[in-house]
Amino acid sequence: MLKFYFNGSPNPTKVALFLEEAGLPYEPIAIDTRTGAQFNQDFLKVNPNGKVPAIDDDGVKVFDSNAILLYLAEKTGKFLPPAAQRGELLSWLMFVATGIGPFFGQAVHFKHFAPEKIDYAHNRYQFEAKRHLGVLNDRLAGRQYMVGDSYTIVDMDVWGWVRMTNFILGDEGFAQFPNVKRLHDEISARPAAVKAVALKDQFKFKAEMDDEARAAMFKHLATSAA
Repeated sequence: MLKFYFNGSPNPTKVALFLEEAGLPYEPIAIDTRTGAQFNQDFLKVNPNGKVPAIDDDGVKVFDSNAILLYLAEKTGKFLPPAAQRGELLSWLMFVATGIGPFFGQAVHFKHFAPEKIDYAHNRYQFEAKRHLGVLNDRLAGRQYMVGDSYTIVDMDVWGWVRMTNFILGDEGFAQFPNVKRLHDEISARPAAVKAVALKDQFKFKAEMDDEARAAMFKHLATSAA
């Protein structure tokens, strides 16, 4: 059975969405990054980069959420657009992988978790988060889904991160991007999405962002203090 290494953050949640949508049997294995579980040797054999998500599909190990989505979609033949739109599919997957994910992640970090407030960093990543949301909003103008006429892994990929919009931009964040909000709301209402979001609640994860959690999640702090 496929083993799914995860926590409740955006990238694992979009993989959980695919697994639930596709009806694939899987064993969820919680990796609590606030306790440093991502650096356990057994997990590093699955993902040497020490991050979630990762899967072990009967010996086939895949890490990075975008790689996992593409691997599972191609394996099952589900949630892919027509072959003629593969270029668009890859382009938007990479847009999320190299743009939305990193910029949203840094926007969250410098707004909520950085031990010191750095206006330059905060302002830069807030700007880039808004810019990327604007690109998505324009793409979704007059179309229901990101690629083609049906729901695909690109929509799942986008959904995983845009769920964080208000956490990044504030309570009115979604108001600036109505097309993105429409897609978010449509996917969030799907039974598979409800199950994907709730998966983390079956496990106990460390809730406190204390010194132990910061040391596990932000290794550069320990390096700087050494």
